[in-house]
Amino acid sequence: MKRKEFISLTGLTSLGIIFPSEITGKLTVEKNKISLAQWSMNKSFFSGKKNALKFPGFAAELGFDGVEYVNQFYFDYLKSGSISSKNVRILARKLNKNAKENEIANVLIMVDHEGELASNDSKKISISIDQHKKWIELAAELNCESVRVNLSGSEDQEEWVKRSVDGLTGLAEFAKQHYLNIIVENHGGFSSNAMLLAKVMKKTNLDNCGTLPDFGNFCIEGGYGTCAKWYDMYKGVAELMPYAKSVSAKTYNFDSDGNETKIDYKKMMKIVKDNNYKGFIGVEYEGQVLSEKDGILATKKLIKRFI
Repeated sequence: MKRKEFISLTGLTSLGIIFPSEITGKLTVEKNKISLAQWSMNKSFFSGKKNALKFPGFAAELGFDGVEYVNQFYFDYLKSGSISSKNVRILARKLNKNAKENEIANVLIMVDHEGELASNDSKKISISIDQHKKWIELAAELNCESVRVNLSGSEDQEEWVKRSVDGLTGLAEFAKQHYLNIIVENHGGFSSNAMLLAKVMKKTNLDNCGTLPDFGNFCIEGGYGTCAKWYDMYKGVAELMPYAKSVSAKTYNFDSDGNETKIDYKKMMKIVKDNNYKGFIGVEYEGQVLSEKDGILATKKLIKRFI
């Protein structure tokens, strides 16, 4: 569907089926749908057991409504660190073909390893913005809703907030030309301090800039294997939900009743619903006990219990 055609469909809103975003021009379904985050299958893609170009088909086989791509699996087409976009349409055609054949929506692209958007050095921020542009262009070709970015850079808290606003503003202005949102996940460092990330959102104050609350990424001191200090996950998600344009439902392991062993999903999903969130909820299984497929399906089943 071409972007101009989105506007012509607004008459469907009177039926209560869809409504247009005044900011992005996209259509949002008035109920939560479940998407699959590509990272849930990272072992299969990194090992080459599965072809990343066929990701939409794998998600459709498991009964998902949409897909969330991870840029790391497409560096062969769009090299990390490069600002070249000459292969954007080539890659988009391949992914769109698979998505269309499997009747699945392209929801977002998660972007890693493309510079420091919150660097102390303004030149580095500009370079990082340029390096993100090819992924924004790809997301536009795929008709995604958003591009997820990271806010690495300054190690000074106040400076990080200021620089994050600078980086997000520059990137969101470019993304707005493509009817896309720029969203930030709590993904390590200061970004996992939800109070600080919410402060960045408030200061940025752009309609096409928001958050992607992740249920599990709240380590604020140390690494994820040896985390020394955690931010309260429920408090964190509650602080980020007012700015949420997508949600990442993280899981690690399940008990015999199908409940997540580290995250109270009833409590977490209530926070999501209390914020009147209507967008996609993305499954991101990171466990080691179940297989990728079984973990993904267990996560989807758990989400469905509460929506």
